[in-house]
Amino acid sequence: MHIRRSAEEIAANRARYEEHQQKGLEFAPKALPEKSTKPAPAIASDTIIHQEKLPGGWYWWTRLKPNEVIRIALEDGFSTITLIAWNAADPSERMNLPDSVKVQWTTGLSKGRVIFSDMGKVMFSIVEDSCGAHDCLVGGSSASSNAKKYAGANGAALRNSRENFVLIAAKAGLDKRDIPAALGLFAPVRVNSEGVFEWKTDLVSEDDYVDLRAEMDVIVGFSNCPHPLDPNPVYAPNPVTITRLKAIDPSSDDLCRTATAEAVRGFENNARAAL
Repeated sequence: MHIRRSAEEIAANRARYEEHQQKGLEFAPKALPEKSTKPAPAIASDTIIHQEKLPGGWYWWTRLKPNEVIRIALEDGFSTITLIAWNAADPSERMNLPDSVKVQWTTGLSKGRVIFSDMGKVMFSIVEDSCGAHDCLVGGSSASSNAKKYAGANGAALRNSRENFVLIAAKAGLDKRDIPAALGLFAPVRVNSEGVFEWKTDLVSEDDYVDLRAEMDVIVGFSNCPHPLDPNPVYAPNPVTITRLKAIDPSSDDLCRTATAEAVRGFENNARAAL
């Protein structure tokens, strides 16, 4: 049933939202950092647990332990890499992008921000990020989005992120009902003043990279398929290099752990769950 709200009620709700938003933004004891410098720092060979060159159209998944870092790097040209994640100890707990956006008051998940689970805990910290242009609103491709974009039935036959994630879930002992909303890395989606999604190609470069630090035992899956809003009419995703690195304990003043009140509470939830 549709409920019509008066202009006064809408104005009051907006004022209440803006008041809570301002309180959240005023907490931050330090400004979020600039984008990470490029090129990506070289990785010492003795810190690498595994390195995967993920071909265009394909998927890969792995398990991470707390404080391990996974680097996703565009070493072979532009691609959008889409990811999902679960708590490895209890996969009913999964990555939650709506909460990650809501409690941090931004859709700009970039260096210094964290990614929450649906149980209020932190799954990942974004410790390095050279572009800051990622999509937490639209999600990955599907057979229907490919069909619309790449000439009907022929397009529908191309690999897509939805079906890749179903395969990942099955291999992890889960099914399609367990698949959370997906985060698109190197997906420069923005919302214009009219509320319409736009693709800003100039926000991403072919040598960009992101480092995610696991904050719990996680299962994380990746799909290397073109984003539904990518204007390139040709289905030609480049390989993406994904490197799993040994754990390093963060410092007590680690930016991701202290930048917002919500992150502080999320890490407190992590600590309580570990008792």
